[in-house]
Amino acid sequence: MRIAVVSHVRHPIAQPFMGGMEAHSWGLVQGLMARGHDVTLFAAGDSDPAFRIHPVLPEHYDRRYPWSEYVETRVLHDYLDASFEDAARALLAGGFDVVHNNSLHRYPPRLARQHRVPMVSSLHIPPFDAIHRAVRESTAPWSLFTVTSARQLESWWPEGPPAAAHVAHNGIDLAQWPFVAAGDGSAVWAGRIARTKGPHLAVQAALRLGMPLTLFGVIEDAEYWEAEIRPHLGGRIRHGGHLAPRELAAEMGRASVLLFTPLWDEPFGLAAVEAMACGLPVAALDMGAVREIAGEAGRYAAPDDPAGFDAAIRAALAIPRSVPRARVEAMFTRDRMIDRYEGLYRGARAGLDAPDDPVVFPEIELPALRPERVVLG
Repeated sequence: MRIAVVSHVRHPIAQPFMGGMEAHSWGLVQGLMARGHDVTLFAAGDSDPAFRIHPVLPEHYDRRYPWSEYVETRVLHDYLDASFEDAARALLAGGFDVVHNNSLHRYPPRLARQHRVPMVSSLHIPPFDAIHRAVRESTAPWSLFTVTSARQLESWWPEGPPAAAHVAHNGIDLAQWPFVAAGDGSAVWAGRIARTKGPHLAVQAALRLGMPLTLFGVIEDAEYWEAEIRPHLGGRIRHGGHLAPRELAAEMGRASVLLFTPLWDEPFGLAAVEAMACGLPVAALDMGAVREIAGEAGRYAAPDDPAGFDAAIRAALAIPRSVPRARVEAMFTRDRMIDRYEGLYRGARAGLDAPDDPVVFPEIELPALRPERVVLG
């Protein structure tokens, strides 16, 4: 198939990944290409040059408009709308068999619904107003949606999901996350270092238990880092940096347990799956889909229960390392993910034959936007 993958553009789709959405888009494109598909990645122009890039922006927007300063501002809103308007033209003119939309922008699903573009839109976050409205208005037999967990499906459609909504777990390339048979007794934490990810709770637990802990990930919230994390560095607590997958896998594999501390409605938890592939059991705060993803490879505590989290860490250390690896092999491989998406692509294309009432979204009335201007990157 000729496939367009549309990513979000806050960060580049390149290693080392800023978070799970970047890792997902990168792995998706690589996996589709490995199966012989002709893939164009619509992304920030400073994304991985190994891919064919159609630049939605010249470079990722967090460099020019940092999220912490511009979130919910008209400046950033208008900048992204203009960029995705141009991207929508290119998608309409590009002759793609199917579009896989990871953008979290409201234009692509509306484009699919109004212009009968076969599309699978993957929703990697809990619902928020603008994209939630666009999703609900854009479901059609050819405009399908995926979430990464059953918990997330319930969050997006508490009244019950439509036929166009599906669960499609994220998957990883097991070759990048090799199994290690034994750990050294230490703990690791991985992710964006921000309050919603809760690394301070991992630090506090490690200090209570006298357990060495290494934090891996980009410092997203500098004020939070300075107040909650930096004062504890030294001795048993260290920051291992922001690493590419192979380097992170090597570091994770040495440890004995992952401390997973989301303080939001966690849709999936890619860091947990990556650690599990290396053989690490998970001690987690029971938020969102965490229990659904880690299953028997984890032990759990309420977010406001430090003693319970300590007990979960001790209990997780007793889980044989073969258990988390086997769970990833059974449920969260990249091949399994690509199989699922290929089936949905075929379903979206088959849906083009279904009758449905036409709709018009004024903000995405693209025939008036002169598609002849499009130059595919």
